[in-house]
Amino acid sequence: MTTFELSVRFFLQLAMVLTVCRLVSGVAVRFGQPPVVGEMIAGVLIGPSFFGYFWPHAQQAFFPAASRPILFAGAQLGLVLYMFTVGLDFRLDLVRSRLRSALTISASGILVPFGLGCGLAWFLLGQGGFFVPGVTAAQAIPFMGAAMAITAFPMLARIIFERGLTGTTVGTLALAAGAIDDAAAWGVLALVLASLGHDPAIALLAFGGSVVFIALLFTVGRKLFGAIARYAARNETAERVAIGWVMVLLMLAAWYTDSIRLYAVFGAFFLGAAMPRGPFGARLQTLIEPLTTSLLLPLFFIYSGLNTRFDLVNGPMLWLVALAVLAAAVLGKAGACYAAARACGETHREAMGIGSLMNARGLMELIILNIGLERGIITPTLFSVLVFMAIVTTLMATPMFNRFYRKSDGTRFEAMARA
Repeated sequence: MTTFELSVRFFLQLAMVLTVCRLVSGVAVRFGQPPVVGEMIAGVLIGPSFFGYFWPHAQQAFFPAASRPILFAGAQLGLVLYMFTVGLDFRLDLVRSRLRSALTISASGILVPFGLGCGLAWFLLGQGGFFVPGVTAAQAIPFMGAAMAITAFPMLARIIFERGLTGTTVGTLALAAGAIDDAAAWGVLALVLASLGHDPAIALLAFGGSVVFIALLFTVGRKLFGAIARYAARNETAERVAIGWVMVLLMLAAWYTDSIRLYAVFGAFFLGAAMPRGPFGARLQTLIEPLTTSLLLPLFFIYSGLNTRFDLVNGPMLWLVALAVLAAAVLGKAGACYAAARACGETHREAMGIGSLMNARGLMELIILNIGLERGIITPTLFSVLVFMAIVTTLMATPMFNRFYRKSDGTRFEAMARA
């Protein structure tokens, strides 16, 4: 296909992607689910698991292999912008305010699912077909552990905000523990990615380069970002100029972390986390998040869906593996966080609320899985099994959470759930 034909095809693909995402998200919202659940399901429906399964020729014609790089580039841009807004939402003050309880819940929510994931990886390595040949146990086991330990932090934050729980015990503990969980999981993933080069120099560059990058962001970078925020406060023209320079810094941060063999989302997240809190940061989020979530992120869900093939999970043994992964994910995350919250003195209701929120994987899980598939760690079969786990645990989060909060708070939470 020519460049012109690919360009024409891209806009048609984007129109179809947005239409399907809006329709499925609308259905999901009517059933009390957040829009991200609908978008995850929409990605699977457009991919080979549904559209390609029933109408393979039409699916291949609509999403030819030559168009995949364009979809990938759009998806990466969406991820970078989205993870920047997640970084803007990352609040260290919440972690400090309930540090002991947050650390206890977070440690349980990391170590238990991480350990279960490592055990599953060790078993699956012996079966064959789940990890790419050549991937070592030292790479496969921590990757699987990180994939099981991740939490859908952005989704968790949105549920807490929509339910009016910001500042409450459940809201504060869930946000703090979720932030720590995701930081730890991304750290493990960074080490796995650094090891893929099979060259100590590459691993050293990735690890050392990321440490230097983060140190500069939170020292020299914070002074620079503060100056940009003060300049933006002058007038509307200055604000537009300041936002333009932040976008330049964001693209450079994404390029740098990609160039040291990590991933662009790392640079985007840490740049957002280092930005000063205040009107300028809030303004950035207000401007970036709606367009990103409405236009660019659906491309990522579709790209993930094009790589998901549930037809590969085609036997009793594979479905047993899928159910084992799901059971380990739920028990390891929701169960462990519930037990830890109870041990910290929280009520049964609050502990169940925290466990329900921490159990969701959402978009963060899909990001990790796509990295694993792209970098040649997991096969399409294991990718599809883990996507199944991500969708089910995300579907469970809101109904589980509402079940325990609607009973006690009655009308207030019923009204918020309908909002």
